[in-house]
Amino acid sequence: MTSSSQTSVAATGSNGSDIAKHWIDGEWVESDSVSESINPATGEVLGRWADGGEAEARAAVAAARRAFETSPWPRDRSLRNRALIEMAEAFDAHAEELGPLVTKENGKKIAEGMLEATVPGLTLRHTAGQALTDTGISAEVAPGQWYSTYGEPAGVVGVIVPWNSPVVLLIRSLAPALAAGNTVAVKMPGQTALVANVVSQIMAEVESLPRGVVNMFTESGNTGAPYLVASPDVQVISYTGSTPVGRMVAAAGAPTLKRMNLELGGKTPMIVFDDADLDATVPLLVAAVTTFAGQFCMTGSRILVQRGVAGEVRTRLAKAFESVRVGNGLDPETDMGPMIDKANVARVDGVVEATLGYATPIVRGGPVADGPLAAGAFYRPTLLEVEDVKTDLVQKEIFGPVATFEVFDTEADAIVRANATEMGLSAGIFTNDINISRRVSREIQFGTVWTNTWAAINDGFAEGGFRQSGIGRLRGPLAIADFQEAKTVVHSIPPPTH
Repeated sequence: MTSSSQTSVAATGSNGSDIAKHWIDGEWVESDSVSESINPATGEVLGRWADGGEAEARAAVAAARRAFETSPWPRDRSLRNRALIEMAEAFDAHAEELGPLVTKENGKKIAEGMLEATVPGLTLRHTAGQALTDTGISAEVAPGQWYSTYGEPAGVVGVIVPWNSPVVLLIRSLAPALAAGNTVAVKMPGQTALVANVVSQIMAEVESLPRGVVNMFTESGNTGAPYLVASPDVQVISYTGSTPVGRMVAAAGAPTLKRMNLELGGKTPMIVFDDADLDATVPLLVAAVTTFAGQFCMTGSRILVQRGVAGEVRTRLAKAFESVRVGNGLDPETDMGPMIDKANVARVDGVVEATLGYATPIVRGGPVADGPLAAGAFYRPTLLEVEDVKTDLVQKEIFGPVATFEVFDTEADAIVRANATEMGLSAGIFTNDINISRRVSREIQFGTVWTNTWAAINDGFAEGGFRQSGIGRLRGPLAIADFQEAKTVVHSIPPPTH
């Protein structure tokens, strides 16, 4: 591994080609291995990038540890506030560059790509305010004896970022980790390496950010991320991804008793009652399956409909699913972009095919195998009706534009069905009866519950899952605590002498 002081987004390599590099300890860093970034809509090569691993992870952790121990960052709230605001301004300044690049490299629609580029500024500004505030407990428990409990930064935080929303989900972990006073080593996903490099460029522009506070490397393999999890120099891991991998992350961090912030898989039930406004509800159900091509932890992958309106909802959904226009995310007429790659298209289609022995296709989508879209990783949305909640189709996260259609009779039946999986990230309720909404919201076991909407998220309120959908919370005042250690200090003050 070699380093360079160049500050261009795509620094020139020894072979004369542009290679996107890592950002570690305030320098652009090369790797021995170089990989290509592929546009999932066209199959074309977008660029080349330094493909890192354990060596880069070691360097990132060492730089973060050094910055935590020697820089003013952990103790200077005003510095953290200033840097986070400056970071927000830098993201805003690069939004028009970053949004289309997300669409090209990730595949999502341009509106979704621009969301990736514009939300970070909002999150960073909100969290910048949190850097200036703190909560704790202080009391004189006996004459002359004062107790105080307050939070201190935990140390070095390892952040492992997924490819489905590489900017928003990075910032969701990075912002509270930095606001709390930690330094950070970030593993970015290889599927969106060019996006990662632009984000690194943004970090490099933040003059208030001390060297080594934020370090970012990108890898396609799996040696750098495990190092972050196992290293005794990393105190907290913030991982966003699947539940099975989350379990492995937690197990690998156990020998060092690492603190874990895990936002894991989801199997979101969208519960439609007989009195729901179907004109408003059906488009939301379709959006909940097709947004990010279903590659979203909050994808509305289970559509539960009360029997009185099941026939009408089934018919409306069939028409809507069949009308979804798949295409290049840069085309403003596109309803749903490609999946991340053809391997995932094949995986999802294999899952669907395996269910046809017990599930009834309402709409059997599938891979786009001919025409101008055949070169891309396109998969038409699929809707499958199923009765048994114990089947894999209901129980396992598919991570693609596939949803189940399930019919229920009573409110109690809906609650049992909604809670039938091990996951508990998010859920939606569609009804005009506030009493139904209140009762069902209370009884279903999910970290976020929406009524008559979907995927509404606000930086002031916690985001995270019940049960096997994770540990800890991001966003809101609870997020800071996941990146702090609580310290109790006792002062015994002797009485005055006379």
